[in-house]
Amino acid sequence: MHVSSANSVAWVLIMAGNTFGQSLAVTTFGESHGPAVGCVIDGCPPGIPLAPEDFDADLQRRATGRTRHTSQRRESDQVEILSGVYQGLTTGTPISLLIRNTDARSRDYGAIAERFRPGHADFTYWRKYGHRDPRGGGRSSARETTVRVAAGVIAKRFLQRQLGTVVRGCLRQVGPLRAASTDWEFVETTPLFWPEASSLPQLEAFLDGLRKSGDSIGALVEVEAAPVPVGLGEPIYGKLDGELAAALMSINAVKAVEIGDGMAVVEQRGSEHRDEISRAGFASNHSGGVLGGISSGQPVVARMALKPTSSILVPGNTLDVHGEAVEVVTKGRHDPCVGIRAVPIAEAMMALVLADQLLRHRAQNADVVDPGPVLESETPTRDSKDQS
Repeated sequence: MHVSSANSVAWVLIMAGNTFGQSLAVTTFGESHGPAVGCVIDGCPPGIPLAPEDFDADLQRRATGRTRHTSQRRESDQVEILSGVYQGLTTGTPISLLIRNTDARSRDYGAIAERFRPGHADFTYWRKYGHRDPRGGGRSSARETTVRVAAGVIAKRFLQRQLGTVVRGCLRQVGPLRAASTDWEFVETTPLFWPEASSLPQLEAFLDGLRKSGDSIGALVEVEAAPVPVGLGEPIYGKLDGELAAALMSINAVKAVEIGDGMAVVEQRGSEHRDEISRAGFASNHSGGVLGGISSGQPVVARMALKPTSSILVPGNTLDVHGEAVEVVTKGRHDPCVGIRAVPIAEAMMALVLADQLLRHRAQNADVVDPGPVLESETPTRDSKDQS
């Protein structure tokens, strides 16, 4: 601790909030219009096959310019592995990933560099730091999530090798339009990640009208992971659902997170909500695969609500850095619905939380003898000596 003699303000050394995870820790860096974005992944186990091209599929799923309904910024999103991999395998040392920015147009922000966009982080960054990068939102831009998706590729691979776990997501709702059914195979056939073929034309028409109006809309993204073994998560401060909620809430524009039935539990009775158990497994999954902060062996299910972006063509009233009343219009390339590209980001964050919790569980409880009963639907955690 350092105490300033000038103003008697106590300063305590703390982390600046760019790192998450414990056994598997990820630190991201970079801004939307800076030279590059990147991350350092510490605690990744050794022996996992990894090459630059392994990141391509998920980064393209997150990328802009894939559809007329998203920003037309076109980044190559090529991953450079700077450390932590040798002869195609992770070494157990920190993995450094770098993705260079190649299509930033900073001139689009010249007219509003001194104006606070309502609903954006401009005002809070200015007041917190006294100085900010206005180009594309700087650090608060969704560009930062590119490296989260890259880190998530490694977490997904670790989970799949250890448990056979698949993490997948979809766009459940856009504005008033909600998919009533889920076809996971159809989700990956459209860049909108929509799970219902019959209502896709209606969604596209809605988004076309929205884009022409210059406005934006919110969305609901659903993500799930299965199989997940019993036991991941801590009883109190390291609850699996708590850390998952925090990870999803850390994604730009997310304003609410649900685990399992989420807010719907308000109207449920205990006799309805409880997930009854038999040797065949659980009769339902209202809890979203988490009981008492610990995974139950069921699929882990979460949803996140994303606000409509404030970077729109509809004029709005605000202040500038001098305290003067002004009008703001955000021109350039922006998503009318940021939820569309949030699906692979949500998958990445869930995978990173599960991988971190699996490593923590293995470190503390590797010698625990499972007392049972074993449900027919359970998937055991593979022992570390059985890695392939």
